[in-house]
Amino acid sequence: MSFKDLVAADNVNVFMNLGEFAEKHDVTYDCAWYPDISCTITQLKEQDRPTKMRDHGQGIYLVSAIFHCPLEALSGIVPEKGTKIGISDDDFMKDYYVAESSCSMGMIRLELEALDE
Repeated sequence: MSFKDLVAADNVNVFMNLGEFAEKHDVTYDCAWYPDISCTITQLKEQDRPTKMRDHGQGIYLVSAIFHCPLEALSGIVPEKGTKIGISDDDFMKDYYVAESSCSMGMIRLELEALDE
């Protein structure tokens, strides 16, 4: 087995293991529905968003998160920077924008941002 094969096996058996780190979420991207994929969502944080002089949107926060999933979970499609992606959270879908996107060794890594009240 090569190093890449070992990393790919660890990605599936450890990081995407529902008993360890991963959770099941539904994902929508580019008009496609991906039900019950194993993924991790980490570093979920809420912070004040930058405001401009004439911006009167008080009480709106910037939510950011890091999303990981196997490349196969999204049918080999890596979401592009600046696009919208929906991820289920309990009984509803939360829309995020992809701030950064990468794929390495069969794992998709997305930095996501959303505005929330």
